[in-house]
Amino acid sequence: MLELNNIVREYRTGDTTIRALDGVSVKFRRNEFVSVLGPSGCGKTTTLNIIGGLDRYDEGDLIINGRSTKDYKERDWDTYRNHSVGFVFQSYNLIPHQTVLANVELALTLSGVGRAERRRRAKEALEKVGLGDQLHKKPGQMSGGQMQRVAIARALVNDPEILLADEPTGALDTETSIQVMEILKEISADRLIIMVTHNPELAEKYSSRIIRLLDGKITGDTAPYDGSDENEIKDDGKKTKKPTMSFGTALSLSANNLLTKKGRTLLTAFAGSIGIIGIALVLSISNGIQEYINRVQEDTLSSYPLSIQAQTVDMSAIMKNMSGNDDKEADHPLDKVYTNSIMTELTNTMIEQVKSNDLEKFMKFLNDENNGLGDAISTIQYTYDIPMNIYKADTSEGAVQVNPSVLFDKLYGNSTQMASLSMMSGSSMATMSNMSGLDRWSEMIDNEALLHSQYDVIAGKWPENFDEAVLVVSENNELTDYTLFSLDILDQGSLDGLMEASQNGEPFEIESRTFTYDELLALEYKLVLPTDYYRYNEDTGGWDDMREDEEYMKEIVDKAQKIKIVGILRPNPDAVSTAIGGAIGYTSGLVEYVINGVNDSEIVKQQLAEPGIDVFTGLEFPKEGEKNGDKEKKEYTMEDINAYIEKLPEEEKGKAKLGLMMMSEEQAIQMFSAAISAMSTDATYEENIEKLCVNSLEKPYTINIYAATFEAKDRINDAIEAYNERASAEGREADVINYTDFVGLIMSSVTTIINAISYVLIAFVSISLIVSSIMIGIITYISVLERTKEIGILRSIGASKKDISRVFNAETVIIGFSSGALGILVTVLMNIPINAIIKDLTDISDLSVLPPVAGAILVAISVVLTLIAGIIPSRMAARKDPVEALRSE
Repeated sequence: MLELNNIVREYRTGDTTIRALDGVSVKFRRNEFVSVLGPSGCGKTTTLNIIGGLDRYDEGDLIINGRSTKDYKERDWDTYRNHSVGFVFQSYNLIPHQTVLANVELALTLSGVGRAERRRRAKEALEKVGLGDQLHKKPGQMSGGQMQRVAIARALVNDPEILLADEPTGALDTETSIQVMEILKEISADRLIIMVTHNPELAEKYSSRIIRLLDGKITGDTAPYDGSDENEIKDDGKKTKKPTMSFGTALSLSANNLLTKKGRTLLTAFAGSIGIIGIALVLSISNGIQEYINRVQEDTLSSYPLSIQAQTVDMSAIMKNMSGNDDKEADHPLDKVYTNSIMTELTNTMIEQVKSNDLEKFMKFLNDENNGLGDAISTIQYTYDIPMNIYKADTSEGAVQVNPSVLFDKLYGNSTQMASLSMMSGSSMATMSNMSGLDRWSEMIDNEALLHSQYDVIAGKWPENFDEAVLVVSENNELTDYTLFSLDILDQGSLDGLMEASQNGEPFEIESRTFTYDELLALEYKLVLPTDYYRYNEDTGGWDDMREDEEYMKEIVDKAQKIKIVGILRPNPDAVSTAIGGAIGYTSGLVEYVINGVNDSEIVKQQLAEPGIDVFTGLEFPKEGEKNGDKEKKEYTMEDINAYIEKLPEEEKGKAKLGLMMMSEEQAIQMFSAAISAMSTDATYEENIEKLCVNSLEKPYTINIYAATFEAKDRINDAIEAYNERASAEGREADVINYTDFVGLIMSSVTTIINAISYVLIAFVSISLIVSSIMIGIITYISVLERTKEIGILRSIGASKKDISRVFNAETVIIGFSSGALGILVTVLMNIPINAIIKDLTDISDLSVLPPVAGAILVAISVVLTLIAGIIPSRMAARKDPVEALRSE
């Protein structure tokens, strides 16, 4: 079954060549106990190593089961050592950080034997050598004889055909040596044992055959064999499963090794974690700052949306003119001072730059799911040209309007400025009121997540229906006196003496009050539709404005839609900016209710049904060109007068004819002309529609686009630009959207700063990673040097070069994971005092927070980096000569 045919093995040291084996030829029986004797340096161990596949012959051939090994590859030798050969060494060569049971199981693990079967066979092998009660001891806790018996059990556990023993009793006392030899003698009954020894007495007593070597040649053989026995095993051509070490086994080996050096392992992990700690702290602060910036961006953009109006002005052109036209070249000599007509050009520019936007089509574009702006837009608010006419619900003292606020009218009267503001349309007035902070009622954006992040509900709840609203207090739970008076929470009548006191230079104090949450949650208001102010006059056939009729207004307010305050909000301390502009926030559902209510009113239906008649006067609208005094004056005759009188009712007809009899023809014509002129209207259909606040939900007056971030703002701008380019290319110039991005420049600057900071952090992280990688590589190399003998042991039981690499890769994985996990733990602990200090200095909470995902990624990066750093050392370990490795200490 085993034959050495003219084996030659030479070793070269510098220029010197030593021939350890010089043409050794010998055949072995299947079952025999062969002892190889000879002086030191004669080639005994070399022969054993070549038979065991640990060393390679230079010439000749090693034949195993009838098959030449000349064409054996590395994996074939690994398989041969694992399945066919068992080694017993003089120095035991047990892995010290593994238990007795684990040492014996190792060969089976490489063979791919399952855990339960592996443990059963290992226990049987240990019981066979008398160590069934020593399974969980470490080799260092055992005597020399016990360790040698463990080595024998390890050699036998895979049921090898050949057992190779290299001086198995060399380190044992006489009694223990006899015990070991008895075991080997018993084993030789069913397998080939080849033992190298210096003890001829033991060899003669226990061996069935003795071979003597001298100077690399066989000088004697007590029982030569020619291989003629027909019962000897021949190679049946079946492939034996190639041994391989699972990564789990490699992890177990490395983990046990590292645990034997707990102190050093901990220091190594901490040293490796320093880079991770640095990176994690940078990421924590970077993440915290980025989260804070995102919060600032989102909160700021919730107050400053990209606003696109139906009628807009190109402010860039106007600002260019206001700058003095410095870029305009002079077309006159520079010998005098000339006039620069900036005011004229500015006025002309303002007129020229008034643009109309088709928001109906643009609204469809924004609502299209395929516009590519889904994650760029936080929310979109559509506003309409309607006033929110809010009144106090209690009409016991008359109809008290609280929105649009009339407080300034009561304080200062109808000043010219206020009168001019009142001429604006509902939406424009609302915009001006919001900008000046006068209007206390404002529509909330349709982004619940953003609103919930900006406000805390301190009482009640968020609105759920269109008739519900919330009251917003300051961060100190305060409401300004202006708000309290505007909402008539404080009686507006108490302000009567304010102006008088102001004019007399006398101080005026308002008594401070406190309100319980229940008192404020009990507030109720009424919403009066713009069309509710008008009542049909059957006598004139028109609609009268009844706002000055107190009884009518009281009746209308009593019947109006009730608005309930259902919640009290307070700005979140971490919110940089807030989205609700006034003290009362209502939902878009209330706006929709007003639009539908106006459109369903009788006066609007009548005006839409009769577009040529002014519903307020019952008269026809003037034809084009007849407004503002441009109407052509008609010359009336008596025939015209008589024809008109004939159309009157009988009673009026008689009175008219009686009057004509008392006037001359000239006087009659003059009076008739004046009466007809007085019965005309200067209004237009479009003006009445605007006056009645008729709107369509599909045609907003303003579109407010709230960007999610600064970068998203740029995406929105690009999308609008692309929208305009498509409209221009298709000849739809009327669809081009005109707007001015006032905060674009600021946004781009902030984005640049954020990017610059990111680049610096990336550079810092890169340096830390490089340093950590170099350190891990050095540590792995040191581990290779320390575990050299373990490499030889593993190779002797069939581990391949890849398995050796896997062992050290597993060690780097453990170190990398330990370093990463320790670094994350230290970072999390350090963030506690860091956040406390930052909070104390800046009043910003949680500015240093490591995201869990980032922590997991850092641990993974640590593992990957240690793997990369350990590639060279692990390859060095795999390339180590197993014979040399076994000799190392």
